[in-house]
Amino acid sequence: MVGKIDLRYIKTRTVVLIGCLLQVCAAQAGKLSIVIDDVGYRPHEEDAVLQMPTAISVAVLPNAPHARLMATRAHSQGREVLIHMPMAPLSKQPLERDTLQPSMSSEEIQRIMRNAVNNVPYAVGMNNHMGSAMTSSLPGMQKVMQALESYRLYFLDSMTIGNSQATRAAAGTGVKVIKRKVFLDDTANEADIRRQFNRAVELARRNGSAIAIGHPRPATVKVLQQMLPTLPADIVLVKPSSLLNEPQGNNGGGSYVPPPVKPQKPQPKNPFTGGIKQCKVKLPKEKVNAGKAISVISESVAQSSAAEFIKRQWHRWTDSAPDKPKA
Repeated sequence: MVGKIDLRYIKTRTVVLIGCLLQVCAAQAGKLSIVIDDVGYRPHEEDAVLQMPTAISVAVLPNAPHARLMATRAHSQGREVLIHMPMAPLSKQPLERDTLQPSMSSEEIQRIMRNAVNNVPYAVGMNNHMGSAMTSSLPGMQKVMQALESYRLYFLDSMTIGNSQATRAAAGTGVKVIKRKVFLDDTANEADIRRQFNRAVELARRNGSAIAIGHPRPATVKVLQQMLPTLPADIVLVKPSSLLNEPQGNNGGGSYVPPPVKPQKPQPKNPFTGGIKQCKVKLPKEKVNAGKAISVISESVAQSSAAEFIKRQWHRWTDSAPDKPKA
């Protein structure tokens, strides 16, 4: 009959509309990036990390005995690889070989970074291992950024110190800097790690994106294995490089900053209050009907920009849909 719409046409357009809706939802989702540091020393333990979703990235220590192996295996999975570059801390402790220090010359820093790039194949970025002394030195970090630029690597600032100069040092170079917001495992306590994971999720939801750093420790691996499958629907796992154009904010350490409190306007004084006590009537709490609540939610979804887009496209396509041939 004339006027009936071809069912195949409807199915095709429905699939397209669903795809558009999914894209809209993905664009509004909070982006969470997780990087696992200190990879390259214990491949058997680190295998558990490689069983996680490929959006989980690894930062490989360049002088670790299994650096090349782990970087190659991670890359073969489509996982993002970073160089976990040792940098000098403010505290006095034993340093790894080829630890970057502020007093080093440009040539020495370039030599160390060249070896690191060779030892960690397929790396697309670099982050600092320790480094509170190095990253707080502007001249030191300027030398690092100049060397990084030639390799086209981005820099993930682990933010081991609040006054890191990484972003300032990258100015004028082609190096993009992103910042860690949460350390997952400052302790080996599973409850603490779970709390930090939830904090990273909340920051991603509140700010649009967040980067969390952890280590291939048994407690951390266990918590991630438990919590990644139950990640909220409005949070999507992403690789660090997908956040290179996201705003990083100024609170580099990623500590929680409460939203600003709006100043309350002073209320005019009631001239009739005086010393007379007012009689306050307590109203009974209104019970919320479940059906009414669902109705309100449905109306809210129906009035969203995504739903309006779907409606417009649906009407446009159905109006122009081909009729079935006459019988």
